[in-house]
Amino acid sequence: MIVSAEIHGLLLDLLEDLRSIKILWQVGVLLSCIGIGWFLARSYNRRVQGHAPMDVTQALGVGSLQRLMFPLSALVMVTIGRAILHYWQKTPLLDVAATLLLAMALIRMSIYAMRHTFAPSDWLRVSERWISWLAWIGVAIYLTGLWPALREILEDVGFTTGKHQISLLLVLQASLSVIVTLFVALWLGRLIETRLMKATTLQINLRVMFSKLAQVILLLAAFLIALPAVGIDLTVLSVFGGMLGVGIGFGLQKIAANYISGFIILLDRSVSIGDVVTIGEHSGTLTQMTARYVVVRGHGGLEAIIPNETINTSTVVNHSFTDRKVRVALSIQVSYTADLDVARKLMIEVAAAHPRVIADPAPAALITGFADSGINLELDVWIADPDQGQAALRSDLYAGIWQAFRRDGIEIPFPQREIRVLGTVHTSPDQI
Repeated sequence: MIVSAEIHGLLLDLLEDLRSIKILWQVGVLLSCIGIGWFLARSYNRRVQGHAPMDVTQALGVGSLQRLMFPLSALVMVTIGRAILHYWQKTPLLDVAATLLLAMALIRMSIYAMRHTFAPSDWLRVSERWISWLAWIGVAIYLTGLWPALREILEDVGFTTGKHQISLLLVLQASLSVIVTLFVALWLGRLIETRLMKATTLQINLRVMFSKLAQVILLLAAFLIALPAVGIDLTVLSVFGGMLGVGIGFGLQKIAANYISGFIILLDRSVSIGDVVTIGEHSGTLTQMTARYVVVRGHGGLEAIIPNETINTSTVVNHSFTDRKVRVALSIQVSYTADLDVARKLMIEVAAAHPRVIADPAPAALITGFADSGINLELDVWIADPDQGQAALRSDLYAGIWQAFRRDGIEIPFPQREIRVLGTVHTSPDQI
């Protein structure tokens, strides 16, 4: 390439300058520029850390400046120093440094932009710096014309197995090819998932299913592209496919069953994200559906990770499958001396005044039986937001009924026993 040839020429000039005292001026200017750039970047980072939390747009802007502050400020200073020093001598070292600083700025911004196309995760944030440095070193080796010599060294390090010559260069190329293709596949899968999730005309189950299917197809295509690119014959996969089939038949059948069950759930739409479900002993809101498991978040904040096979092979209570309205029943007991009509009226009034209780179906107070200590009543109310839980609703209704009963003299009984003495036994003084 033209750029590589120009850099190679600059390196030749730099080698000639190394024999002269003039190189010290360039080294001094370069170190000063790097120091100034490092100081400005550090000062900016300290200033940003003291500010209050920002929204997404501001955070992206600040993050971009944090990554560009050092290379761009050092590049500006190198450009100024090169322009001044150019009046007295050639500046091949500063020319190479300017090109590498510009490459560092472009690589840092590219890696930072691609990082935000994926779902936020800790490993991406931690590995961003290392990926940027590795990419910059690779670009620097290529631009400076050192790649041919380095390639010969890597090709000489290796061993022969059968008819294949495996060298360190082949291993690096294979690793790089696989990483790049997988990275592109994950990036495209993330873009497709984002677009599908915005398509409100499709049901959420179909959107999740299409996004997961697209990711699987893209990952498979990435492997099929990466393996031939490094000289691996795809016919070898036939043996691997047979071994995989045996593995699935024995040890991996549960994992395969979970993945297949995941697609069945997405297709039959028996449960969807946002449904209030009870699966075994776990009750709560379905918050996440993946190819292998679903996540049910309980009302206490605990999250249960349930394999997809469990949903297909056990009974699932979907409280909001066809209708999100849910009945809530409260048991109350009043004494036999209480006015039942007044008690039932008060219970209905308390229920109707609660904001979560809907009017259709209307609240109802029913007589369910006659107990030892009092008359059993049941208050039936309906709510349209089961995902908000029932504990607070029950507490509010019980507290309101208690206050209403105390105000109107309705007694809530407690267990009592009545003892009657039917006769008197006379005892003589001699028996005492």
